[in-house]
Amino acid sequence: MSNTASAAGQPARRDLANAIRVLSMDAVQAANSGHPGAPMGMADIAEVLWNDYLRHNPTNPAWANRDRFILSNGHGSMLLYSLLHLTGYEDFPIEQIRNFRQFGYKTAGHPEYEPGGPIETTSGPLGQGLSNAVGMAMAERMLAAEFNQPGHNIVDHKTWVFLGDGCLMEGISHEACSLAGTLKLGKLICLYDDNNISIDGEVGGWFTDDTVKRFESYGWQVVPNVDGHDAAAIAAAIEEASADPDRPTLICCKTIIGFGSPNKQGTASTHGAPLGDDEIAATRKELGWESASFDIPDDIASRWDGKERGASDENAWNVIFANYNAEYPDLANEFRRRMAGKLPSNWSDFADKAIADINAAGEKAATRKASLIALNAFAPALPEMAGGSADLTGSNLTKHNGSVPISGDDAEGNYVWFGVREFGMTAICNGLRLHGGFLPYCGTFLTFSDYARNALRMAALMKIQNVLVYTHDSIGLGEDGPTHQPVEHTASLRLMPHMSVWRPCDTVETAVAWRDAIERQDGPTSLILTRQGLPHQNRSAEQILDIARGAYVLRDSSGVPDIILIATGSEVALAVSAAEALAADGVNARVVSMPSTDVFDIQDAAYRESVLPAAVTARVAIEAGVTETWWRYVGSHGRVVGLDRFGESAPAEELFEHFGFTTENIVAVAKDTLK
Repeated sequence: MSNTASAAGQPARRDLANAIRVLSMDAVQAANSGHPGAPMGMADIAEVLWNDYLRHNPTNPAWANRDRFILSNGHGSMLLYSLLHLTGYEDFPIEQIRNFRQFGYKTAGHPEYEPGGPIETTSGPLGQGLSNAVGMAMAERMLAAEFNQPGHNIVDHKTWVFLGDGCLMEGISHEACSLAGTLKLGKLICLYDDNNISIDGEVGGWFTDDTVKRFESYGWQVVPNVDGHDAAAIAAAIEEASADPDRPTLICCKTIIGFGSPNKQGTASTHGAPLGDDEIAATRKELGWESASFDIPDDIASRWDGKERGASDENAWNVIFANYNAEYPDLANEFRRRMAGKLPSNWSDFADKAIADINAAGEKAATRKASLIALNAFAPALPEMAGGSADLTGSNLTKHNGSVPISGDDAEGNYVWFGVREFGMTAICNGLRLHGGFLPYCGTFLTFSDYARNALRMAALMKIQNVLVYTHDSIGLGEDGPTHQPVEHTASLRLMPHMSVWRPCDTVETAVAWRDAIERQDGPTSLILTRQGLPHQNRSAEQILDIARGAYVLRDSSGVPDIILIATGSEVALAVSAAEALAADGVNARVVSMPSTDVFDIQDAAYRESVLPAAVTARVAIEAGVTETWWRYVGSHGRVVGLDRFGESAPAEELFEHFGFTTENIVAVAKDTLK
């Protein structure tokens, strides 16, 4: 349906766009905080896109083949909330708009993702929404290559992004957009709010990039100098963008920030502050808008309602899918399962056997190699697994036997050569998961998790699944030295809410950690893995089951323990060796392997007491990293053998001895603790 204004009695397109402007400025004024400038400046672009091109269904926000819309410049959240309200999403009635930025409402200061809701991703940290969108466009292309059959295109939709100058200043925009061009993501269309204003004022003093040439060099189609307040020009640019199947498109829309505000438009004063009552009154007059605050006239509201068109679009797709289901029932069922995020029905039995086989092999291996062993064991049952590495595939060991790399010419695969793009890689994997149909994982050295930190935080904030494979986890990597030795990183990841962290000690614990990461769908998981080889630990069947509880008794004393040694990763074998030496000296020492503190912490009190009895106050924690997070387990009477300084460049064996990670030192610390 077109919203041209030729019919008598129908509102002009500008009036439809003005509905966004007045809702946005009224909501920001009511909250006494927010960003009215971007919604007012991009209102005309949004009106054309949402009324003429975006395929979505307000009565079913989770429709699998909907277009994805991302507001990367998330500070302009009232633009999105206005669109959701105007087009008929039931979770966004006018009361939500009236209570913008208030506790308990969905209209938060920046858009916040909820599973099944119409907000596709949490955005606000600039550039990340754009990078998530690259992941979503990748997901569409990969699913289409896997599931579409001749005459039956059940995966066929676009990913649309609104972004601003700030998104393009952020380095992550280079990482993600460069890869998007290489992968020829032709259904990714970005509309750039080129208004020349950021918080500090006119951007000419700090942002003079030739954006057109920059994106052309990435392999993008660029549509420059589009009048962002001319509906016909916007529509023509979108048509041009949609006609190129092999290149993502950047549409550069020249806009005026705060458009319609007679005294403030075009200035930074509209960016992040309410306009004020007097200026809002003047803006209403300038726009010819006579209705009261939060009141949308019926003739305009009816022209915005997208439920009828959305239902028609989805019904048309349902016919396509029904025909597909009749001809390819197995593929149809697999597509349903994947998009629902459900594991295969036989997964539990499959995983049990895989772990039993890994235990029976008893292989001595670095846990990065153990991770590959687990991937090779689990991946055949999980076609949804898709991942890659930040140019460290041979070191992270993320490419399993069933990995098939994708390219710009062939998207039928499950492995991505991400290149040296840790931040972009992680945000793109967030987008893969948000789109649906994939269980993403990605790898780099643990020390480089710093580069990806904010994308990790966004995954945790959204509580979405993303498996982070972090290898070379301590001073154990040796000669590369302190720049590559991540002494503080494991602790910092443990401090992040909703981030699960595993530091396994051998092949069996690594397989259990991978299984937990696969089954845990309410947050990301970091797997902390060694470069150096680690011995296999012998366990009973019950102990193998207890690994999944985050901590368990690996080696117990013959009676009530005198002391408990708690360790993770490469230090578990050291704790076992120390316990044996202590036993020879008549000291009863229990060894607790604690691969995941957060998983252990949520176990019931009885289990936690059985592992760490309160009566045993002599405790030593051992981990080749900072000591800060361990004191809550050892208490005021305990000790921590750790590393509260940066490392050195030397062979790993020398470093462990130099820093006190030896059997002799652990025994000495344990005896001193008992005193």
